[in-house]
Amino acid sequence: MSDPERDELLKIYLLHVELADRVSQRREGANRLYVTLLAAMAAFLGALFRYGIDDAAVEIVMGAASLVGVLLAASWYVVIRSYRQLNSGKFKALHELEEKLAYPFFKREWELLEEGKNMSRYWRLTVVETALPGIFVGLFFAVLLFLAFR
Repeated sequence: MSDPERDELLKIYLLHVELADRVSQRREGANRLYVTLLAAMAAFLGALFRYGIDDAAVEIVMGAASLVGVLLAASWYVVIRSYRQLNSGKFKALHELEEKLAYPFFKREWELLEEGKNMSRYWRLTVVETALPGIFVGLFFAVLLFLAFR
């Protein structure tokens, strides 16, 4: 490979690394948004439990808020999966580019982490991330069950 081709390949590689990092930053922002929204919903429901409102209205408001909470948490789960799929594609492309470079940094790092197959070595971030939407779904669903069997 000639020097101009290698330089162009390196520029493409560095741009792709930057784009992968930006996806991760957007993912963090999405996680913060969902945590904020769902925590606010949980606090709102907690305040209703604590201070209450008219008995007829409390069930409707709590039911609606809980349903919205379940839908938000499910939506968050889908967003996390989408970002995981996007990052997976980006890193496959990076691995292909690295085959033409002197050292396949990301591919080697992934090999050292046993490709996320050994949880004592590395827990995939999305496994940890998707636990939180599941907790919120459980919380809001429990409120719905409480209201249904009250």
